[in-house]
Amino acid sequence: MTEYDSEEAAEVHRHLHHALPSDPALRVKALESLVVERGMVAPETLDAWIEAYSEHIGPRRGAEMVARSWLDPDFRARLLADAAKAAEELGFQGHASAHLKAVENSPEVHNVVVCTLCSCYPFSILGMSPGWYKSAEYRARVVRVPRAVLAEFGVELPENVAVRVWDSTAELRYLVVPERPPGTEGWSLEALTALVTRNSMIGTERDLSPYVKGEAR
Repeated sequence: MTEYDSEEAAEVHRHLHHALPSDPALRVKALESLVVERGMVAPETLDAWIEAYSEHIGPRRGAEMVARSWLDPDFRARLLADAAKAAEELGFQGHASAHLKAVENSPEVHNVVVCTLCSCYPFSILGMSPGWYKSAEYRARVVRVPRAVLAEFGVELPENVAVRVWDSTAELRYLVVPERPPGTEGWSLEALTALVTRNSMIGTERDLSPYVKGEAR
């Protein structure tokens, strides 16, 4: 098992601010090379974590929680009362979901999540955070002009729909529960799960209609 050296980690952190290129893809590659070179993580371990979060976990855990809440009113009540316990109930608990709150969309309300200070995000539920979520532009603008930002994502909201912006922190993170789309009566848990997107659970997507997504069945 690779040992953790706090002093070396601090040195790497200082180095990153001066040496990493500005392009995100190049920065990731440089960071990967650096931590492997310093012996802080084995290449196969890094590959396994990337595969786990990009291919196996991804947003599917959160999507299943949402779909289950559409099918099971009791689970929905538990999810809205204590999302962290609801995640644990399904075996989806993780460090980033220990303090998780679910907020529900409705015909009158649309919720959107941001982290204004950094990029706190429930990755054990939603997988890797998208690049735009971590951008300074999104973090600043969605608080000031949420309707304009949502419109850029294709979410056009009428004036009678209130927008609620939730600011994630290291102590409290959020999961948006989108509305169940019409035309999905009788669908299975698996079919409903496939409709739920990562962006809808952040709040930058609203309409999950199977006819919009091309998944009518």
